Amino acid sequence: MKNWEAMEAFVEVVRQGSFSAAAIKLSVSASHISRLITQLEAELGTTLLFRTTRRIRLSDAGDLYYQHCRGLPEALSSAEEMISTLNQAPIGPFKMTCATTFGERYIAPLMNDFLLHHPKIELDFHLTNRSVDLIEEGYDLAIRMGAMKDSSHLSRRLCDRVEYLCASREYIDQHGMPHTLAELNKHRCLIGSKNHWLFQQDGQRKEVKVGSQWRSNSGPALLDAVRKGLGIAQLPDYYVTDDLASGKLIPLLTQYQYPYSGVWLVYPKVRQPSPKLQSICDYLIKRFKQDPPFAK
Repeated sequence: MKNWEAMEAFVEVVRQGSFSAAAIKLSVSASHISRLITQLEAELGTTLLFRTTRRIRLSDAGDLYYQHCRGLPEALSSAEEMISTLNQAPIGPFKMTCATTFGERYIAPLMNDFLLHHPKIELDFHLTNRSVDLIEEGYDLAIRMGAMKDSSHLSRRLCDRVEYLCASREYIDQHGMPHTLAELNKHRCLIGSKNHWLFQQDGQRKEVKVGSQWRSNSGPALLDAVRKGLGIAQLPDYYVTDDLASGKLIPLLTQYQYPYSGVWLVYPKVRQPSPKLQSICDYLIKRFKQDPPFAK
């Protein structure tokens, strides 16, 4: 295929940020990558990349070219895989990402079970609370929480997600229990990355802004603070289900139900789901239905 190898090299150089990193990704030499890019620029009659000793930068033409061809390597790989694996078990590399705590506790064990039955899958599983760019960073699948706002991707619902307002018994004994949303401003509220909490009553969504002297973008750190009686927090079910069941934490303002949101399997729209992706998504959805990991 004319220019295909050079196009693939160009896309990977932009993604990886250097010729050497792209060479490692494609299992070729950096000099080979450089020759391919030079040939591609000569055939197109324009400069695609500005090179310095420390970094590369896209030209205007390079940016335009990249926007139009960045999904082609995956599209070709998917087409070849769909043909070659129609009657075969899932095989080859698969890159996925998930929020750290949810991934460690629920997804990793399931994927490990999956790999026992599909040993030819080469799993690259990244746990991060950062919202990754699936196309730019080459991910096949992301597991995301909350409302889906990005229409450039396809998604399938994995399960419901709810958050609980809770505190330790020690905190309640010392500071009392709030009975209305308005009373929250009299309490020590522990917050995460957002300065508001969501509630729902009689179908009406309520957003309550809260101030705090304690804030963290870490769910486990927030959970530890609640357990130690530092204040009240709103945490996802997968953090607090066990503590609520054991009585270690007390649910608060239960008349104000948290509006249900979802946990989603998200993948790029630039291609049809490959048999490999389809198999993994079907498996995760089936397992979550068979054995829900936390109560609704």
